[in-house]
Amino acid sequence: MASVSSLGVGSGLDAEGIISALMSTERRPLQLMQTEASTLSSKISVWGTISSHVSALQDAAQDLSSVSIWNKLKASSSNATAVTVSSDTSAVAGRHSVSISQLATGQTLASPSVKPATTPIGAGTLTLELGSWSGNTFTGSGTTKNVTVDSDDTLANIRDKINAAGAGVTASVVTDATGDRLVLRSNGTGEASGFRLGASEDVDDGDPDTGLSMLGFTATDGSSPMDLAQAAQNATLKIDGIDISSASNTVTGALQGVTLELHEATTTAAEVLVETDTEEVSKAIDTFISSFNTLMGYLKTQTKYDEATKKAATLQGDSAAVGLVSQMRNLLNEDFTGGGLYARLSDIGIEMNKDGTLKKSTTDIEDALTHLDDLEKLFGADGTGSTGSQGFMQRFDDWAGRVLGTEGTVESRKGGLQATLDRNEDRQDAMETRLEQTEKRLRAQYEALDQMMAKLNGTSSYVSQMISGLG
Repeated sequence: MASVSSLGVGSGLDAEGIISALMSTERRPLQLMQTEASTLSSKISVWGTISSHVSALQDAAQDLSSVSIWNKLKASSSNATAVTVSSDTSAVAGRHSVSISQLATGQTLASPSVKPATTPIGAGTLTLELGSWSGNTFTGSGTTKNVTVDSDDTLANIRDKINAAGAGVTASVVTDATGDRLVLRSNGTGEASGFRLGASEDVDDGDPDTGLSMLGFTATDGSSPMDLAQAAQNATLKIDGIDISSASNTVTGALQGVTLELHEATTTAAEVLVETDTEEVSKAIDTFISSFNTLMGYLKTQTKYDEATKKAATLQGDSAAVGLVSQMRNLLNEDFTGGGLYARLSDIGIEMNKDGTLKKSTTDIEDALTHLDDLEKLFGADGTGSTGSQGFMQRFDDWAGRVLGTEGTVESRKGGLQATLDRNEDRQDAMETRLEQTEKRLRAQYEALDQMMAKLNGTSSYVSQMISGLG
């Protein structure tokens, strides 16, 4: 008897094709489940995006209803060429007059010229000491730095040694038509940043204007070889008529929370204004409008039916999503009853388009920013008892909190969809198991049919041979 090596050989039937067709029919319910699962996953993803947009809208609403943005101050100067200003959170609103007599400077010395540049200056020791000058009287800080100068050192060599000593001054070499000059400048500014420079020659040539002694500076009256190009001095200014002295051109503490950066003396007083930062409020309004429009636009897109393509969006017909659109509109439509100049957002130039998004009038917003107390009420009033007594940003903050809460619309819909998806996946797993069993059963049946047909074919062949032999 011939053995069956491939399904269908014994019977002559296309058993693989038959089983495939039967299993295709059997798999139809599974395919429907998979389609449903894909739809559920898409809906969960869309609700996740809605959650992000609601959260962004809540953040924007909280910014506009918070005390900090309405109390945030900025400082400005009417003469930024002479003085620039900045403020911190401790600043106090006000208007101030600032006039600058002189800037704070450090001491600058210049040596006699040397030519050529390769000329050795002479061996000895330079002694640098920081302190302050009062006429020719020097009051030192008590800290000195000694710089050893070798016999072959040029001005450039001496410059490098002074800079390496860390003595609180910076040395440079300036070249003009007469030759090279060693220039020393104190690193700091103010009266206390002066310095004197002692010069001791290893071999005294008896002339203070030659050799290393030419670099000495021990008096401010012009008797020292080094020229006093700039004396160390404090900045002097008047703030609201009060004399102020500062060792630095960065003046802090004179006005609470305000820092003045002095750049040049003034001929007329500059006005420094510390006021509410309306630019930040304006930016926050723009952010809210943008966040509102993003959420509203997304909800409208995800719930619409496209007549042209005859296709429904992911959440078309979802009452929860449509409900969010209605709720957002309702929050805007109820007048504010908390007092002040404004009762509606349209009073300050924020109006709703036909598609539910918001638009603004820049001119009206700018006008409203001149009435900050009333604008703050419209946005941030806490309200009691009714929605109308709440500022619009408080309304949206509270609404977003409810929507995003554990029992809110977003989490409820996501949770319900996820539970349905989980059940779907469980049914798919069960269906896969049943389909495997069904295919095994079909294969076993066709294998048995093959074997039976193989036996019958063998018997038929034998009988045919016998009959042929009898003939």
